[in-house]
Amino acid sequence: MQVLRLDEVRAGAGEAVGGKAANLGELIGAGFRVPPGFVITTEAYERVCQVADLLDGLPGSAGAIRERISTTSLPAELAAAITDACAELGPGPVAVRSSATAEDLPHASFAGQQDTYLNVVGGEAVLDAVRRCWASLWTDRAVSYREANDIEHAGVRLAVVVQRMVDASAAGVLFTADPVTGNRDECVIDANTGLGESVVSGAVTPDHFAVSAAGRVTGRLGDKPTSVRAVTGGGVETVAQDSATASISDEQARELAALGREVARHYGSPQDLEWAIGADGIWLTQSRPITTLFPLPEETEDGLRAYLSVNVAQGVYRPLTPMGIATLGLVATGVLRRLGLPAPGVRPGLFRPADGWLFLDITGTTRNRIGRAVLPRLLAAAEARTGRVYESLLDDPRLPLDPGVPWRTARALARVLARNRIPMLLAGVLRSPARARDEAFRRVDALRADLAAPNRPPRWTG
Repeated sequence: MQVLRLDEVRAGAGEAVGGKAANLGELIGAGFRVPPGFVITTEAYERVCQVADLLDGLPGSAGAIRERISTTSLPAELAAAITDACAELGPGPVAVRSSATAEDLPHASFAGQQDTYLNVVGGEAVLDAVRRCWASLWTDRAVSYREANDIEHAGVRLAVVVQRMVDASAAGVLFTADPVTGNRDECVIDANTGLGESVVSGAVTPDHFAVSAAGRVTGRLGDKPTSVRAVTGGGVETVAQDSATASISDEQARELAALGREVARHYGSPQDLEWAIGADGIWLTQSRPITTLFPLPEETEDGLRAYLSVNVAQGVYRPLTPMGIATLGLVATGVLRRLGLPAPGVRPGLFRPADGWLFLDITGTTRNRIGRAVLPRLLAAAEARTGRVYESLLDDPRLPLDPGVPWRTARALARVLARNRIPMLLAGVLRSPARARDEAFRRVDALRADLAAPNRPPRWTG
């Protein structure tokens, strides 16, 4: 099929209809409000490429491909199918939007890489917009983005979505988790009056709202001197407006956040949505996974937990390999055993891995009066920014002090000090610093020699 109604499409149809159309069809099937429309499938794109003689080999430049697609006439049966589908939508204007097979993937977001045409009026205008969407698969920007993500150009296909236009009083984007802080309990909304083009294109600094899980709304007005509005007869225009007026109310922000959380629950992951508010309420015009969120350990059933990134503490700002995580686990296990403490290794407990990142559970330390006194000083010396974030946890009522912890900590610390003769060692260091320094260097040199020697168990035992 070269033309399908969106309500006939589901999430698994990405190869046939592209990422955007697949997600829109999935939203419709789940009962969410999406403007009605249809999709011109990748089969139609391949047919046009065949007519344009692009299947057997691509010209040497993206510009040549765009020119060839833009000037190719659509096969008569395809043009008729698109015209008929437009007639079923009714006489009003439509939005014509690209939907690539390499778009809105779980690991990469292609937002803005291909073109969109708003407030398109008339069958011929729709056909022209469809051709221009196909050609936008070969803009310099889209080509560069695919190369950066190791996606083969010849393997990418483009579908085109045509939807009934929403004459929006306000529009924008909604993240069901904060993409900057990673906070999964806070929705973030960027909004402007009029159509959403001014927000997604970056033409203005939109109003910014954050909505907590409890419904608390905080925000700031953006620098948005203009908005994009539909023009009678087709096309859009940019008009001046008052930046001092909020584009949406707090109540509308709460409604958007609640809707976004429903979508996220349906997909099972945080979502990046586009929305528009028309005279008859909120419409969703796109949903895709947020691809930039920092991975977190799996949730536990015993309330809020606080974790410290071992990667960041070690100055490693990229994911660890499985071998790297196992090695750190062995090192930590050895240190804890040396101190006479239980050695959990890298498993649910003290250490928790998540997609190449290793986290240390500091919940107990945070609920410990001694830990609260010591850990901020350690973090301030090792990673000042983490220290400031940690201090914000100390007032969280979900992490109250455990009155029995200090005594248990003191007894455990006393056992560790006695077992490892630490008071005597400290006394020796204070009595003869030079001798202690020389002994430390000797042990480091011995360890390096053991590590450099192949197939020989280490002699260094501490």
